[in-house]
Amino acid sequence: MKIMISKKLVDFFKQQGWWYEDASADYEVELKKLGVDLSSDFAQFYLHVEDGPTFMQHGKEIYQVCWFSKNTNFDLDLKSTHETLQLPQEYIPLDSFEGESGYFYNRDTGEVLSVSLGDELLDFKQGKLKPQWANFNDFLEYYFEQA
Repeated sequence: MKIMISKKLVDFFKQQGWWYEDASADYEVELKKLGVDLSSDFAQFYLHVEDGPTFMQHGKEIYQVCWFSKNTNFDLDLKSTHETLQLPQEYIPLDSFEGESGYFYNRDTGEVLSVSLGDELLDFKQGKLKPQWANFNDFLEYYFEQA
């Protein structure tokens, strides 16, 4: 069963003026390039919610991933994620890893990982640290303080 964005979140995004009913065809192309399932909660969010290139909550910024994929050299962020941090290929960065920590979306499982350089990254690579959110909706509820 596919997880969709909760009504609570959709209502919150509408109140913020960030929700757009019509999905962007350009952004669908970007999600396909990234290997993201268009019926996922991740795709639902990025096809319908936008507040400029990023979202900012409690001092932590996350990308509007489709905007970044279309308008920047997002391939460099992906390369850094996979080569420098040595995270598996299925992980997509959700931010710039500022402060040596960041959020990553697993396009295969739908899970979201928060990880910092050092012990946390090592623990993750050794299988001791698991993604903190089972799906993107849960992560969004945490990030936007709608849990």
